[in-house]
Amino acid sequence: MNKTRVAAALAILTFTLSATAADQVVAIRAGKLVDVVGGKVLQDQTILVSGERITAVGPTASTTVPAGARVIDLSRETVLPGLIDVHVHLTGDPNLHGYRSLGVSDIRAAMYGAYAARRTLEAGFTTVRNVGASGFGDVALRDAINDGELPGPRMRVAGYAIGIQGGHCDNNLLPHDFHFTENGVADGPWAARAKVREMAKFGADTIKICASGGVLSKGDEAGAQQLTLEEMKAIVEEAHKLGRRVAAHAHGASSIRDAILAGVESVEHASLIDDEGIRLAREKGTYLVMDIYNDDFILQEGAKAGMLPESLEKERMVGQLQRDNFRKAFKAGDKMAFGTDAGVYPHGDNARQFFYMVKYGMTPMQALQAATINGADLLGWKDRVGSITPGKYADIVAVGGDPLADPAALTRVDFVMKGGAVIRSDARK
Repeated sequence: MNKTRVAAALAILTFTLSATAADQVVAIRAGKLVDVVGGKVLQDQTILVSGERITAVGPTASTTVPAGARVIDLSRETVLPGLIDVHVHLTGDPNLHGYRSLGVSDIRAAMYGAYAARRTLEAGFTTVRNVGASGFGDVALRDAINDGELPGPRMRVAGYAIGIQGGHCDNNLLPHDFHFTENGVADGPWAARAKVREMAKFGADTIKICASGGVLSKGDEAGAQQLTLEEMKAIVEEAHKLGRRVAAHAHGASSIRDAILAGVESVEHASLIDDEGIRLAREKGTYLVMDIYNDDFILQEGAKAGMLPESLEKERMVGQLQRDNFRKAFKAGDKMAFGTDAGVYPHGDNARQFFYMVKYGMTPMQALQAATINGADLLGWKDRVGSITPGKYADIVAVGGDPLADPAALTRVDFVMKGGAVIRSDARK
């Protein structure tokens, strides 16, 4: 047999073996299955997975498992959909805040992102929205994960966050001598439109804007509005024209109001939201993404991580108000999605926020829905992720405890599957 025929035979064999592996059915025996769509827990269920997708879900007693299927026994576990965090910064190192961040190159940050992506996935977060990264590091990370080169969650990414000169999304740590302006800066409606086009050109599938000042930025007030209503309307119109959704960083009441009126899909942080903002978010269907775990890490560990004294003072001013307003907005009927600002605190600790969401007004099921079906809806991926439903990706996690009795159980994930591939399996036998 000549070399050409040998190569052809090997190619056919390789394709056949790959197809067989891809087509193998996996049957997951779930002792308890959290049905986030129905808001209930089902007992003794079997999930059938073929390739990347879920093909069937039903009671174990009446579900036929095909001959030759691989069986994964999670009969002593609580099984739930892969979790979704819609506000992360995977390329952000939580130990390098403030002036320490100036020594980090875009390339180094992207490399750190590979580590953070794996940590996040192993913690049970199979989908994230990365709302801001320098050097389009999040675009590169998303693409490497999609191409199978790195382990990590599914990603929506924003590239650079868009904001005003000297604002929260600019870098104000360097003196005038350096003449440095962050790449996401845009002043005026047409400059803002051009910046949206630039983000889209280089791979962003989400647009992030900074409507107000921030806690961890230098020289601004968290509650002060920065982008104008006119600028935000231009950004949203341009983003929607290009098929992108918009997330608005906004702490202050006026910036929250104008961001909602401009048509953003979500308001991030929303710390100082007032009654008008709560009403508008409910009427417009705007999601609120309130990172209410962060306060603990910033106040307890922020100084050691290099955060500026002024940032710690700003957090003392807004942290508890944000938690109180979370309770108020949720009680009023505003839509909530789970977002934590991971990168401010260590990646992989995302699930610590569930405790605070329950403490400040949600039931454990509602907190899980915020991190599954609500997050999927906000991302425009409700047909792909967010529930254990036939046709969706087989993104599945399991915990040994009962997260509906103890939300802290979600910080101890035993099993993670993404797209039918087992990422980790420490489940009890």
